[in-house]
Amino acid sequence: MGFSEKQAVMVYDAANKNRCKHDLPVLTVLFSLGLNPGTVLKVLEKCPELYSLKEAQLQQRVLNLRKLGLLEGSLQRVISLYPRILSFPVKRMSTVSRLLREKCQFTAQQMADILRDSPHVVEEEPARLEYMFQLSLSVYQYVYFRMGCHQAEMVKAKLFRLTLEELRCRHSFLERRGLYQTPDKKGQTLILNPRLKDFLSVSEETFLTDIAKATQEEFAVFKKLVAREHEEEQQCEEYSSSDDDEDDDDDDDDSEVMERPHSLESSSKKKTNQRSKMPEGH
Repeated sequence: MGFSEKQAVMVYDAANKNRCKHDLPVLTVLFSLGLNPGTVLKVLEKCPELYSLKEAQLQQRVLNLRKLGLLEGSLQRVISLYPRILSFPVKRMSTVSRLLREKCQFTAQQMADILRDSPHVVEEEPARLEYMFQLSLSVYQYVYFRMGCHQAEMVKAKLFRLTLEELRCRHSFLERRGLYQTPDKKGQTLILNPRLKDFLSVSEETFLTDIAKATQEEFAVFKKLVAREHEEEQQCEEYSSSDDDEDDDDDDDDSEVMERPHSLESSSKKKTNQRSKMPEGH
């Protein structure tokens, strides 16, 4: 198979340690993908659980990844960097792909890009995963409506890895420095906006040096201001909500007051009608 003597011993010891009952089918599957001995060894070191899987299970999972859009090159890259993706049943992968397609409205290609760039999403339980996607949906909605960007650009920028707070902070910082402008209805701006991936998929140091042209101190002060603004917004929402509840209570009280005179008036009319219908005494 191309292993050196030292590598072969390492594989043999790891297989025994994981009580492998099969004839190492994982080696057959990994080599069939075109991975070299060194990469195969790293894959098994990262995810020794693969030793215990049957060949049919592994082949089925590889085939399913292909169906989800991870083709040659991308498939090998994902398995090399994140071999745990082969340890999850087909059912789990189907749940993830369904959430991506139905909840976030991604195309098949965009879903494949997310699995390629953020394969760790398959680790989450379905309920937690849906919650994560809902949070991510807030990010995408912000980028679409507030920043005027489309899904294809969002996927390239790997927005799935960001929180809404991180996104808003960098975007607002650029906006207030006059370096980013929301496009009009025709998608036009008076300035040339930086691409999403150029200021979201980079480190904070690169963001400040190459894009924002600012210092760490300036950004730190700005983040504190944003946090304070966000806190004030939440307080305003809470006050507004409590005021609405009080208004509802007042409306209920007013309706009761209005109903009582009406009921008294109705009762009075009934008594008057009854007296008018009584026979006259002879």
